[in-house]
Amino acid sequence: MAEYFPGPGRNHLFVPGPTNIPERVMQAMSRQNEDHRSPAFPVFSKGLVEDTKRIFKSTKGTCFIIPTTGSGGWECALTNTLSPGDKILTYRLGQFSALWIDRMRRLNFQPDVVELQWGTGVDLQQFRLKLATDRTHLYKAVCVVHNETSTAVTNDIAGMRRVMDTLGHPALLLVDAVSSIGGLDFRMDEWGVDVALTGSQKALSMPCGLGIVCASPKAIEASKSAKSLRCFFDWADYLKSYKSGAWWPYTPAIQLLYGLRAALDMIFEEGLDNVIARHRRLGEATRLAVKAWGLKLCTTNPAWYSDTVTSVMVPPHVDSGKVVKLAWKKYNLSLGIGLGDLAGKAFRIGHIGHLNELQLLGALAGVELVLNEVGVQVPVGSGVVAAGSHLSKSTPLIVSRL
Repeated sequence: MAEYFPGPGRNHLFVPGPTNIPERVMQAMSRQNEDHRSPAFPVFSKGLVEDTKRIFKSTKGTCFIIPTTGSGGWECALTNTLSPGDKILTYRLGQFSALWIDRMRRLNFQPDVVELQWGTGVDLQQFRLKLATDRTHLYKAVCVVHNETSTAVTNDIAGMRRVMDTLGHPALLLVDAVSSIGGLDFRMDEWGVDVALTGSQKALSMPCGLGIVCASPKAIEASKSAKSLRCFFDWADYLKSYKSGAWWPYTPAIQLLYGLRAALDMIFEEGLDNVIARHRRLGEATRLAVKAWGLKLCTTNPAWYSDTVTSVMVPPHVDSGKVVKLAWKKYNLSLGIGLGDLAGKAFRIGHIGHLNELQLLGALAGVELVLNEVGVQVPVGSGVVAAGSHLSKSTPLIVSRL
């Protein structure tokens, strides 16, 4: 068997997660195990849990950092706040919303699923009409994916909360923010989100392995009467550990926690709003490149554009899987495949996490080469020029080099 050859240079990782890991985070995780019951580790843990609230833009919430994934975060959010048989209003608008709905059913909840065309988001007027029919408040929760990674659709969470408040509906608002937190504007307290969840491998630029859940006071109160079976994900165990000063009801993922500390420090040093603005620049640059190529976005309305991922539709005669495969085989460029209803129809460019303008331009150049080689004729350099023109005008000086 031939020895595995990884290819020269670095892999250009432009999937929408997992993302590039900064050296500083890698170094922070490269450490021996330590006693998590020592006097020092609880002090470290307290600061980490408190600082994690900042990426949700919350002062009122309570964070739980759990060795799991975003999928575990889904289960944690549902089982701590709801009881079996509870009715949920939710939307199927992409692969990850579909998977969350599957989780709801398997956990014995009753999701009322609104089917949307993939590439569209929640229409607030339709949401208002739907919620208004629930006069007896059978819906115990509204569950929505903030940033649907498969279609590059970002939903208006603030608008959904305004509708709920206008109607006086008491349902909890549970939000999958897996590819949002640390990349897109997310204001948990201001938007009245009751539970938001993310994963370490997305905008936080860490390995997969941590599910991070932030719960509002209303959600914490709901957890006291929720009847769903839960054990490992039980918030009550965490809250008891917080109160005692132990901070962890089990042996925590020590190395990942130090990685999270470094990741948070990097975000705060750049400035969370600056991080969000950087993602906005990269997202717009990528969309301008797609326009220059003469291709269509999966996202049908600019109001729903995502700044952490772009889903690109290919012509009917092309299998988008060939784009992804050739990019990896020939140029060491990793792009996202089309998922679910978009399999073979779209590929995805992730522009999320620890990356900069020149990295993105290199990836776009690679995409142009691949598109031409699989039979999608685009002017070589067109997308790079369009993106570069935008970036040259909108990119500020690096914060530490002003």
